[in-house]
Amino acid sequence: MPGLITMDDLSNEEILSILDDAERLLPVAKGDHYLPLLQGKILGNLFFEPSTRTRMSFETAMKRLGGDVVNLGDVKTSSVVKGETLFDTIQMVDGYTDIIAMRHPRQGAAQYAQDAARVPILNGGDGAGHHPTQTMLDLFTIRQAHGRLEGLKVILAGDLRYGRTVHSLSHALTRFGCELIFASPELLKMPRDIVTDLNAHGANITETEDLLSTIDTADVVYMTRIQKERFADEDEYTKVAGAYKLHASNLDGCKESMIIMHPLPRVDEIHPSVDATRHARYFEQAFNGVVARMSLLCRLLNVEVPASIGGEA
Repeated sequence: MPGLITMDDLSNEEILSILDDAERLLPVAKGDHYLPLLQGKILGNLFFEPSTRTRMSFETAMKRLGGDVVNLGDVKTSSVVKGETLFDTIQMVDGYTDIIAMRHPRQGAAQYAQDAARVPILNGGDGAGHHPTQTMLDLFTIRQAHGRLEGLKVILAGDLRYGRTVHSLSHALTRFGCELIFASPELLKMPRDIVTDLNAHGANITETEDLLSTIDTADVVYMTRIQKERFADEDEYTKVAGAYKLHASNLDGCKESMIIMHPLPRVDEIHPSVDATRHARYFEQAFNGVVARMSLLCRLLNVEVPASIGGEA
């Protein structure tokens, strides 16, 4: 496969196969087993927007598999400030690397980069567009907890307007027949074009402003941060800041198996009291970024993951 720009680049069968590979790679991701499948390969990390988890998990994934990483570093100290175009940057890095992970503030930039590159591009987030590698680690986390992806009831809550993580995830969950509940303030509702597209693909969607009204029946609650940096008008941000805050006391009637996820960083959407509950999965979710991206790197570089890896339980 040439690259991963949106979840449409993967069939359901490919998604499940990549998740199976990720499961086998867990002891490698944890450092319990060394498996240099990508020795001699170089990943280019091009992050034109701030990132902690995505950038570091890509770097960790590559190094756990014996590969190496070159980083663009701070955009302010790169040739971008001299006026170098994205096309020229990609052409240059293409010659240095075997695969590129890229985050960019402009929606559509990842597809533009893939059109300019000969090596595969992994979209690490393009503005308010897509974040498919995050979706893969989210699906891994959900399947790890529930043993399946099919037919679950999932609440996506918070910033659904600008949140690229929920845009990608909602499409993937629809493909596996999940029931979706979109809980957000009116100002931050899921974009109409996305809802229309999901409905055209048979989605079962409920939209609400009341997060807690359906939480007792949910299998997954996916919280998101209200993203101040996406608002052109700070007054608009002020209207919705702190719209939802989940406390441990809100979870008394929930299913024992329900999990709470968050792409992080959190601001005030999840109170620290939730951290100690059986439902909290967001820090495991962040770790799963390593194993999911390990599997994706192998797949895009046409390297087969062994059926059996030492250190497996």
